[in-house]
Amino acid sequence: MGSGTEAAGGAGWSRRRFVGVLGALGGAAAAPTLAGCAGDGGSPGTSKTPAKTSRTPESPQAAPEFSAGSAPESGPDASPGPSDRSLPRPLYLGTYTSAEGGGKGIGVASYDPGSGRITGRGTITGVPDPSYLAVHPDGRTLYAADEREAGAVTAVRLSDRKVLGSRATGGAHTCHLSVHPGGRWLLSADFGSGTVAVHPIDASGALGERTDSVTHTRPAPRQGQQGPHAHQFVTAPDGGHVLAVDFGTDTVYSYRLDEQAGTLTEVAQAHTRAGAGPRHLTFHPGGRYAYLANEADDTVTVCAYEPSSGQLTIGRPQSTGAKAGTNYPAQVAVTPDGAYAFLANRGDNSLARYAVEAAGARLRLLGTVPVAGDFPRQIALAPDGGLLFAANQRSGTVSVFRVAAASGELRLVGEPFASPVTVCALPL
Repeated sequence: MGSGTEAAGGAGWSRRRFVGVLGALGGAAAAPTLAGCAGDGGSPGTSKTPAKTSRTPESPQAAPEFSAGSAPESGPDASPGPSDRSLPRPLYLGTYTSAEGGGKGIGVASYDPGSGRITGRGTITGVPDPSYLAVHPDGRTLYAADEREAGAVTAVRLSDRKVLGSRATGGAHTCHLSVHPGGRWLLSADFGSGTVAVHPIDASGALGERTDSVTHTRPAPRQGQQGPHAHQFVTAPDGGHVLAVDFGTDTVYSYRLDEQAGTLTEVAQAHTRAGAGPRHLTFHPGGRYAYLANEADDTVTVCAYEPSSGQLTIGRPQSTGAKAGTNYPAQVAVTPDGAYAFLANRGDNSLARYAVEAAGARLRLLGTVPVAGDFPRQIALAPDGGLLFAANQRSGTVSVFRVAAASGELRLVGEPFASPVTVCALPL
């Protein structure tokens, strides 16, 4: 969630208004280190009976709208290929445009794969509060979550940075999105309303009207969590299921996506311990395990995933390594070879480093390093895993770390890059 500088209330809570109340829920203290996962001898806290959800089908055939975007600014129009390691590569930055001192849109930059140095290359304007970013598998279109009261998602063509238009999600405060691997569907999560939505993607990369929307109504949120709060919507590595992480209901929902109609069918639920406040799920490259960052109780858990059923089995909570009295883990990143995992700690302002063992079934905490910024909202690895980027919301910076392939050690490279209220860094 966000900075926690504003009071919260009502069904349309913004993430920026929510973190400040977590301490009152008794979830700020760090949990003790506990080993294992239910898939590796741990004790799960799961229910395999899908609960009732509220569904709002939408028309799948509406034509896309288009709106005016900004003119291209300086910088390359095309991404260098993966083999061009000596050439600068694109980096896109999400921000809050409505925050005091915030950005003007989606930041455009490049980074040197060797040195890690970031160079600013302008801004894509006309996209309000683009707090989370994702790119189409073909690399031609960028998508942004417009985190406002009236939730929306926006498509941007990267060749000329033209905004192709926005679509309403039907929910409030859209905070996460991802593209289905087939490239035909955009998945989004609305924190304020506890809803997830599906939008079609046409051949140009533009978005159509949503084809489905689901509100998380069961299980009921615990006292103090003020309703469902969907925080992430992502496809499992096998491509057969899409999973939604809901902070407010302490649940990860598994759905089957109809790839012809763009509709969702719930097939399973996995429940964390009460008050964990799950935020983001990151899969191991092997596809059978995933790592869940729990924001409210300051823990991380290893989860087993069954591709045939879509069932996630949540293991025991483990330490984030944070030493600060108040800490909110944000997101896990896993190296492409699956050997190491990293966790962003907001409050402790650190990055936790884990050795991944037993083919993904275990995390072993190796220690933490300072993030060189304030409130690391999101982290991401470069495609080759050689660099890690941390978007530091409160300091308005992006820190870059070199990742040692043999040990997973993190070394800060250069001074953090200044970028106002940056909450997402997407290296390509």
